[in-house]
Amino acid sequence: MAERACWIDATSGLAGDMLMAALLDAGADRERVTAAVASLGLGVAVRVQPDRRGGFRCLRARVSVPAGPPAHRHLDDVLALVASAELDADARSYARRVFEVLAHAEGAVHGTDPTAVHFHEVGALDALADVVGCAAALDDLGLLTGHPVVTTSPLATGRGTVHTEHGPLPVPTPAVLGIAARAGLRLTEGDLEGERTTPTGAALVAALARPGAFPAMTVRGVGIGGGSRDPADRPNITRVVLGTVQETVHRPSGDVLVIEATIDDLDPQLWPSVLTAVRAAGAWDCWTSPITARHGRPGQVLTALCDDGLREAVTDTLFRHTTTVGVRWSTWQRATLPRRSVTVAIGPEGRRQHIGVKVSELGNGSRTVKPELSDVESAARALELPPRVVVDQVMTEFHRRSG
Repeated sequence: MAERACWIDATSGLAGDMLMAALLDAGADRERVTAAVASLGLGVAVRVQPDRRGGFRCLRARVSVPAGPPAHRHLDDVLALVASAELDADARSYARRVFEVLAHAEGAVHGTDPTAVHFHEVGALDALADVVGCAAALDDLGLLTGHPVVTTSPLATGRGTVHTEHGPLPVPTPAVLGIAARAGLRLTEGDLEGERTTPTGAALVAALARPGAFPAMTVRGVGIGGGSRDPADRPNITRVVLGTVQETVHRPSGDVLVIEATIDDLDPQLWPSVLTAVRAAGAWDCWTSPITARHGRPGQVLTALCDDGLREAVTDTLFRHTTTVGVRWSTWQRATLPRRSVTVAIGPEGRRQHIGVKVSELGNGSRTVKPELSDVESAARALELPPRVVVDQVMTEFHRRSG
């Protein structure tokens, strides 16, 4: 079975607009990407045009934002905007992960809880456009579903200083270092001047790829995205190479790393932020199970599922965000059903809400259909309806469309 593959070359630079341009140059649908950004309803637009960097052809994705001071949004504000965008479920989930990675990095830098601090990087309109545009492009290229092989080169950090709203900061910036540390990304100065990797660029890659060499694949497309600057030392570009790899084993079954910690002395109010942090570290899923711990105290067992390459990032998150002094892990076998995601729109014109729906196909031709709960809750608030009514409307519209 052939699976999609992608290699990201960030040895000359990486930013959100550069990655978006590279994905568009590699074949992502331009109208789908620009429509997703426009659906944020913030007056943000993307204009795509050919350009040259260091004498080489590339594509530029220019993000235009309304005039005025930048808004300082909380993470919840940004996630609400993502929920309202015209994205399929997998693209919306990816965009959420990117912003959670960014928020935790910025929160760690400033010593503030990610859900409470104002994040200029997270709330800026151009960052919203970059993340939503990349999510739509990756989804269009099939890199957010199935089992794609996505690897990245070391990220070129550059050197010197960069000017921010907090004043001049050394390169690489604290947020980029934090993202790289949590995700296990490799960094290199590359003997380059200036800031070459932005926090948004690092977060986009951290939520998508793992460090690795060029995968053995049949190349199907190449995309080159240019940055705003055109320095003399090296072309300021990000490259993506798309292809397919031939799998010798059917992938619905396979290994999964199970990481656990037993905790009986954590303030219960902190559990939501702990689970958010573990997911942001790369866990596919995580949850808690109530137990009776030593000396009869009530406690919780936190369980996280992830790939083996993310073990260090997830365990480090557990140590930093909980009171545990020990973490254990094991490898389990699992089988999964083939799954796809579709988007269903409900509500009157002018107030249309887009809800992601997961569709799992069973071997006998039947299927299970489940709307995304976060999308349902967001639509319920916007339409002033009970969530159960929204679910009924989504299922009715889904079955109408599918016959």
